[in-house]
Amino acid sequence: MWRATILTLYPQMFPGPLGHALAGRALGSAWTCEARDIRAHATDRHASVDDTPAGGGPGMVMRADVLAAALDAVEGAAPRILLTPRGRPLDQARVRVLAAGPGVTLVCGRFEGVDERVIAARRLEEVSVGDVVLSGGEAAAQLLLDACVRLLPGVMGAAASGDEESFEGALLEHPHYAKPRDFEGVAIPSELTGGDHAAVARWRKRHALADTRRRRPDLWAKYVASSTGGVDKPRQSG
Repeated sequence: MWRATILTLYPQMFPGPLGHALAGRALGSAWTCEARDIRAHATDRHASVDDTPAGGGPGMVMRADVLAAALDAVEGAAPRILLTPRGRPLDQARVRVLAAGPGVTLVCGRFEGVDERVIAARRLEEVSVGDVVLSGGEAAAQLLLDACVRLLPGVMGAAASGDEESFEGALLEHPHYAKPRDFEGVAIPSELTGGDHAAVARWRKRHALADTRRRRPDLWAKYVASSTGGVDKPRQSG
């Protein structure tokens, strides 16, 4: 079973949204979620987990000794990840690797940050979920967990659902349509309603390429540079 251990100052925030929908239905059968209070490893009578930053400045910094003790109490060899804006951007490729492993240990930072020494000493992988600053790592941890859990065997209804999504093959996903066939004067594209599966595939690929090129030039550059595009890769025009 895939195991998620979350180190946080607010364990009551978990499972939170992950206790509902796909992730919630799979909780206990495909994965487990254990939130542990970092403050339980404080050593003074005030249960302090933070202190003033060395060199001065605003805010507080999470103490190395307290967080190290919390990490050392977690058994197993799952990747240990610190959610931080300073980290490497999370992408679908990393999510797939994490989902295929034994689970994750997630560290939810608070305050101005975490003492750099514990990051190095405990070999924490620093991961960012976007170029934004949050109040703490809990929301980011829930995002990462949701992305992983939905890929666990048996969680999604159709096994192919995870293979035809945005960021698979370095492309955004194609547009989707459903009933009614005509909505406020706009009809579903005829290629999707004629029953020709090859035509459907061509339409979806063409629009995935066009949307990626227009909306995400960074992904488009990766796609163009990658051999995964194969013969379907269009020539760039001037």
